[in-house]
Amino acid sequence: MASITRIWNEKQKNLKALLPVEKTFNKGKELLLEMHSLVHDKKVYNTKIETFYDNLWENLNEDTCKIISNKETSIVWNIWHITRIEDLIANIIIGNKETIFNKEIQTKLGIKIKDTGNAMTYSEIETFNKSVNINELKEYRVKVGKSTKRIIEALEFGDLKRKVEKDQLEKIMQNGGLVDDPKSIWLLDFWGRKNIFGLIMMPITRHQINHFPDCFNIKQRKNRSGW
Repeated sequence: MASITRIWNEKQKNLKALLPVEKTFNKGKELLLEMHSLVHDKKVYNTKIETFYDNLWENLNEDTCKIISNKETSIVWNIWHITRIEDLIANIIIGNKETIFNKEIQTKLGIKIKDTGNAMTYSEIETFNKSVNINELKEYRVKVGKSTKRIIEALEFGDLKRKVEKDQLEKIMQNGGLVDDPKSIWLLDFWGRKNIFGLIMMPITRHQINHFPDCFNIKQRKNRSGW
């Protein structure tokens, strides 16, 4: 995982330099699409190239997916967390549209929560682990990834400086994306202070890769019979 982080850091640095400059915007957008593809199922970009995400799921069984690490997270929780945040930010704020998540998907997932999971307790994560349908979680992430891909492809240089609007933040709350808990609600202010470029840098790119080390560490420790 250390090598993945090094690769990503270089890409993130290049993205920060290329995307906000009109002359290099298109190259930056190509890099953004490449980075986005790496944290999703290869089906999202209809490619045969294995992604970081695909590598995570390789030989990964259900028991390992639901182990709670010393960071009090699990692989399925991490996947839900980064996917739900991408869904909220890409669709509501960047794309000005509805989220992929709805009552039908919630029913298929078999979960009670709607929010990003930031404020979940250990026991709530245990409950989530037991109830979530892993195949449906994978499908939800594919749908979110495809939607974000279309939003990125339609992105224009002038969009980057667009500010987050108050009604978009209100829509996140109405959608159930955050809960009234300090560990969750702070994100409303964090996202609200950014423009579209800032949101692309965090959470659309940087945030997602930040959760992969925990996932790979859980998988590797289980494979070494550390649990």
